[in-house]
Amino acid sequence: MDTIVKKQTVVQVKQETNSPKNPTSFIIAVALVVLVGGALFLYSRVSWQQALLYVLGAFGGFVLYQAHFGFTSAWRKFILYRQGEGIRAQMIMMLVASIFFMPLLLKGSIFGHAVAGYVYDVGISVIVGAFIFGIGMQLGDGCASGTLYHIGGGDTNGIVTLIGFIAGSVIATTHFDFWMNTPHLAPISLIHQLGAVGGFLLQLALLALVYYVVTVIEKRRHGKLISTKIENKNGWKAIYKGPWSLLVGAILLAIMNVLVLIVSGKPWGITSAFALWGAKFVQLFGVDPTQWAYWQDPAKLNALKSPLYQDTTTVMDISLMFGALLAAAFAGRYAKPIQWRRPSRMTIGALIGGLLMGYGARLAFGCNIGAYFSGIVSFSVHGWVWFVFAFLGSLIGVKLRPYCAYKN
Repeated sequence: MDTIVKKQTVVQVKQETNSPKNPTSFIIAVALVVLVGGALFLYSRVSWQQALLYVLGAFGGFVLYQAHFGFTSAWRKFILYRQGEGIRAQMIMMLVASIFFMPLLLKGSIFGHAVAGYVYDVGISVIVGAFIFGIGMQLGDGCASGTLYHIGGGDTNGIVTLIGFIAGSVIATTHFDFWMNTPHLAPISLIHQLGAVGGFLLQLALLALVYYVVTVIEKRRHGKLISTKIENKNGWKAIYKGPWSLLVGAILLAIMNVLVLIVSGKPWGITSAFALWGAKFVQLFGVDPTQWAYWQDPAKLNALKSPLYQDTTTVMDISLMFGALLAAAFAGRYAKPIQWRRPSRMTIGALIGGLLMGYGARLAFGCNIGAYFSGIVSFSVHGWVWFVFAFLGSLIGVKLRPYCAYKN
């Protein structure tokens, strides 16, 4: 009798696994086809570098999902509960990337091609852009990287946020010249202003200061450091099923950014693609974005006139979503139905959050990846300014979240 019951149970499990309500195997297959097929397409139509960057984008999405490495949630946990594990992981990520970035940036080239970091002006546009981005990332329940990997992970709210992100990016490009004419200082690089040793030591001191302050505040509130306990029952399968620790995620994301710099000659970025997608969309309705100041830059104009698959940021953004999709499927996320229904207030909040982030990212020369992560590891002062004002914006965004039906 027990044998019969066991056989029936096995059959039932197999039926549930293969049923339309649990399309895990199908999703894994689709993700792999898109990722492998996309890499082969880019290799044949563009270059091996573009194909490799596509793979790196997928790797980033996989890591973000399996480590649940969030910038928005990390800041929110510290603001609300004084838990700083996520922020400390970000500082470790910055340190690891900085160590490898510095020699590359100082030399200025590798394997015969130029290498340069994201070092931009410091002024009103960065302050305002970062501040409203900080508000938006809490309302949208995800930053730039978070929005993309949430979509891959089956969070339908991320789709709404992305729509707002693209719209906000387009709006910002229509009067980009106004913000570029506001008071600002010329780009400041720590390693170029202070030398390799001085610049690195100041960078190390700033990272250590943030790490120390977060730690002290957390211990003062809880009496100890609060760490996320990962009870991994997957054994060696945790390599692809997860979950991974924040520390593992931090180190892998740092290495990924270094590889992106080596292959493409510039660090990892995300949001410039949103402005490009939006510009190409409005062109379908007879609008000519080439008249806007943002697109007067030759490189940007060339991207607008070229197919999307030639844009590095675009291909990495797309593969990031599919990398996260693959990770989510391996982790069993799609064993449960996707929740399409959301409170109207949450949808509105996500749309507004996306608009604010899209607009803010263009003003501040990037998002949590392009300005914060890649900016800081490029030893740019603007990256640190972005961090301060985006965090201040998040203080307000966290206060507004309950009005958008979020449970903090």
